[in-house]
Amino acid sequence: MDRPPRPSPLAPSPAPAPQAREFEFTARDFEEVRRLIHQHAGISLSDAKTDMVYSRLARRLRAVGARSFQDYLGRLKAGDDAEWEAFVNALTTNLTAFFREAHHFTILKDFLKTRRERPITIWSSASSTGEEPYSIAMAAVEAFGDFGNTPVKVLASDLDTNVLRRAQEGVYPVDRLGKLAEAQQRRFFLKGTGNREGQVRVRPELGAMVSYFRLNLLDAVWSIKGPVDAIFCRNVMIYFDKPTQYKILQKMKPLLKPDGLLFLGHSEALYHASDLFRLRGQTVYVHAESQGARGDGREARGRG
Repeated sequence: MDRPPRPSPLAPSPAPAPQAREFEFTARDFEEVRRLIHQHAGISLSDAKTDMVYSRLARRLRAVGARSFQDYLGRLKAGDDAEWEAFVNALTTNLTAFFREAHHFTILKDFLKTRRERPITIWSSASSTGEEPYSIAMAAVEAFGDFGNTPVKVLASDLDTNVLRRAQEGVYPVDRLGKLAEAQQRRFFLKGTGNREGQVRVRPELGAMVSYFRLNLLDAVWSIKGPVDAIFCRNVMIYFDKPTQYKILQKMKPLLKPDGLLFLGHSEALYHASDLFRLRGQTVYVHAESQGARGDGREARGRG
């Protein structure tokens, strides 16, 4: 009896069948999500974010008992404020770390030593879970020598209420301190014991330097009052389209002191807002009209 031919060992294996989704998620659903999050929070979602949007919002559908995305989106459009907050929180990315882009903190320390007016105020405009504002506070203490001599207050805002709560708690897994020297860890953090073993908490003196509050950069009126000495707005602009970026920068400009600094993320550039801010170097910006600013348009375009 003839045997069927064996498959060649070099033949490609058949691709696994795609896993069925729990909820139908159509192109129309994605477009509606994209429109709503842009309208409410200014965030621009590319087509590449379809799977991410489904994954994050499917949890919200389960949580509220929605039967479909249209059912869930209808709840938002009906004005469910609590769910609007959960919707925005679900689609907000909060990647952060202590002393991320470390060169900025070296620049900050040198800058702080030149300030004459007291107190010195720094705004972290996308504070996430607190690593950035606490890093700013730590850099300030290191610049002035100790807590008692540090005339710096840090204002820390974010759109996401969940991360603000975690930031205010100031509790982190100990491995999040990997970039900090042992001396810094001892100086600024308390190690947990018992059921808190493996965790650290920011010292009360450090926590007292930072004030947290919710702020949506798209809101018509901001609760923050200027002028401030420096603004950290790092890895935020990449989520907005250029017209939205420009509107936000227009509102930031009068809040920043004439000789203040604006810190952006390494992949961000303001060549489209050169009438507002000019590059000083290493993604640090100053007012366009300020003296001594190094308007290196070529570097800005290369990073955009």
